[in-house]
Amino acid sequence: MHGLPIVVRLAGKSVILTGEGEAADAKRILIERAGGSVVGRDDQEARLAIVTADEDDEAEAIVADLRARGVLVNAVDRPALCDFTLPAIVDRAPLLVAISTGGASAGLAAALRQRLELMLPASLGRLADALSGARAAMRTRWADAGARRRALGAALVAGGPLDPLHPGADERVAAWLAGGAGEQDLQADALVAITLRSDDPDDLTLAEARTLAAADTLFHRVDVPSAILARARADAMRIACDAAPVPLPPGLSVDLARGG
Repeated sequence: MHGLPIVVRLAGKSVILTGEGEAADAKRILIERAGGSVVGRDDQEARLAIVTADEDDEAEAIVADLRARGVLVNAVDRPALCDFTLPAIVDRAPLLVAISTGGASAGLAAALRQRLELMLPASLGRLADALSGARAAMRTRWADAGARRRALGAALVAGGPLDPLHPGADERVAAWLAGGAGEQDLQADALVAITLRSDDPDDLTLAEARTLAAADTLFHRVDVPSAILARARADAMRIACDAAPVPLPPGLSVDLARGG
């Protein structure tokens, strides 16, 4: 990754915005939509800044001044000067989908955002709220965190009872909790072997990609590419070895090896 994506809560916080014109107006709207307050360059409390400037020399001088004060800066259309970049956003509050190219192409990010706007139903936000409200009930139903995560993952897959791309999924959360998979159905100690056909993660089948994304532990040969391992959750255990051990650790394990 070229950077670490984060979501910053701006409610009640100040953000420095410099410059005038269309670019500055767009950033002002974005800051205010997120609950932040736009302030000038001289504000001493703000720790984030967005710089719009017509000339490179002007932008470089402003960025250098702000950085010297410990302010993190986004310089519009100047990725080399940026401490952080602003992604294209699909807003299904409280769900946000952010598309970032690290400043390489804002046009590409915008085009992908437009595609996703058509794909993602308005009910996604309501589904997120419904799942948030169901946390206590899910902890009661599945006391083990791994089992809870696997049950939710199974419900959210394409065609599942809570398929997020199916309108109305938010209305089915209560029914899913009442009749969802039991602990015994979650294959808590399963092992799935995946033999890679190439080093390209795009060559994974949909089933293989889903299995990697759901895995608790990856047992892999030392020559398995990092790009493949990156398809698993960041918190999944990754263990380089010649073979998966017996007995297995709790949860879903994947044994990864390259083909002959």
